[in-house]
Amino acid sequence: MSESATPLIELRDIQKHFGSVIALAGVSVSVFPGECHCLLGDNGAGKSTFIKTMSGVHKPTSGEIYIDGKHMNYANPRAAMDAGIATVYQDLAMIPLMSVTRNFWMGREPTAGWGPFKTFDEKTAGEITMSEMRKMGINLRAPDQAVGTLSGGERQTVAIARAVYFGAKVLILDEPTSALGVRQTANVLATVDRVRKSGIGVVFITHNVRHAMAVGDRFTVLNRGQTLGTAVRGEIKPEELQDLMAGGQELAELEGSLGTTV
Repeated sequence: MSESATPLIELRDIQKHFGSVIALAGVSVSVFPGECHCLLGDNGAGKSTFIKTMSGVHKPTSGEIYIDGKHMNYANPRAAMDAGIATVYQDLAMIPLMSVTRNFWMGREPTAGWGPFKTFDEKTAGEITMSEMRKMGINLRAPDQAVGTLSGGERQTVAIARAVYFGAKVLILDEPTSALGVRQTANVLATVDRVRKSGIGVVFITHNVRHAMAVGDRFTVLNRGQTLGTAVRGEIKPEELQDLMAGGQELAELEGSLGTTV
């Protein structure tokens, strides 16, 4: 990551209001090529609203979004995807009984033939799927292997490989390790590292400090819709990040007030 480079995406002073509720109160984040930028926060911190604003689901109430240094005002998630912003959500939107290949190509299937005789080009689709999954460290038994036979970590990797293949410049991962065991988590973190090293910018949303520290280059903590600052790898300890997430200052003040009243 070179901070002299132009950020792949930059959000400046983003506010998002839902009526009288302020979900985001001036959040600024940038993501550089080849960087894994971890966005940490407890439940209710504003992480979901932020990634939905970044990916075009929500329009910001105020603030600006820049992609490759150009001001953007995308109208919907499709426009964000066309600009290279891809999101892998927790639910993954996969159909377990369908093959890995069908899930990989869903809605973008390659075809053979022409006109009314066009059919799904199963051979090409299968070869590309197998190849892209190998790049991510997963060897499928066959292209028609059902997604439901894969582990949770492998399904995450299918979704990541799909986003990368279809041109993601910035990959937003929504709590990708939250429901995984130790081994599957290690595999997903290794996949994140592969993607980052290919020059793609990764936004890693998590509330797990250890997972963030394993792959992150920079760390931004969200608390009640505001950023509590951005730290660079090597400049902050896991305990300090955990404290920021949990509202360490508020806890210290609470302990102080309880101590004076006892």
